[in-house]
Amino acid sequence: MTNQPHASPGALRSSADVRQMFGRIVRRYDLMNHLMTGWRDVAWRRRAVDRAIDGRIPTQLRVLDIATGTGDLALGLAAARVECVIGADFVVPMLRVARMKGERCGRGPVAWTLADGLALPFPDETFDACTVAFGLRNMTDFRAAIAEMVRVLRPDGRFVCLELTPYRRPIVGVLFQWYFQTVVPLVGGLLSSDREAYRYLPQSVAAFPPAGSLATMMYEAGLVDVSYQLLGGGTVALHAGARPPSGSPSAVERQRSNGVEEIGG
Repeated sequence: MTNQPHASPGALRSSADVRQMFGRIVRRYDLMNHLMTGWRDVAWRRRAVDRAIDGRIPTQLRVLDIATGTGDLALGLAAARVECVIGADFVVPMLRVARMKGERCGRGPVAWTLADGLALPFPDETFDACTVAFGLRNMTDFRAAIAEMVRVLRPDGRFVCLELTPYRRPIVGVLFQWYFQTVVPLVGGLLSSDREAYRYLPQSVAAFPPAGSLATMMYEAGLVDVSYQLLGGGTVALHAGARPPSGSPSAVERQRSNGVEEIGG
């Protein structure tokens, strides 16, 4: 394991390590997500779907879901009648499960594709929205990943990121850290037979940029109208931003004038 430079933070582990780890835990991945969040992750993904559509006509949209995992967000987009949904991940066992879930629930159309979020196999300005749920934290360069997702957005396209965020509230934060660093690895280890994977989870969250810092990265990648909402008592952040229409003021200029909007949870 190598330390990431401060100027370009990224995942604590290499892409190869992350790929192997998620391949190992895929069988109990959904169950652990639900248990850890008290099933609130389902509602959080619905909010992410709403932010991706953002009042537009779903049947006219083309959406890319990066680090789709077992496909819950991509399937949620399809259930909202988005015309074209592509779920991309670089972990083959995750994509297999996503495909099977899609076949069982009959939701479509979703196209599943093997792809790395840092090197997307799509032309510039292809999608009306790009989403990533609980996946950015595992990419080796956060800034580069956001920039790559912005690259494939059409002008006025939406970027939406649902992610765990460092929890640093006094007193309650101590209890949460005990739960996250002790209970989660224990339960995750029992269910998945891979306790190390669930030790990595709290470590990766602690090293991830706080919500305000991630919003700044989004501006630096060229997004405008950036906002974030803290969910789960401040343990999860839902970020959203837009690629500016052609000829609009730069993201940096918009940031200076408007700042970042934090929406109440």
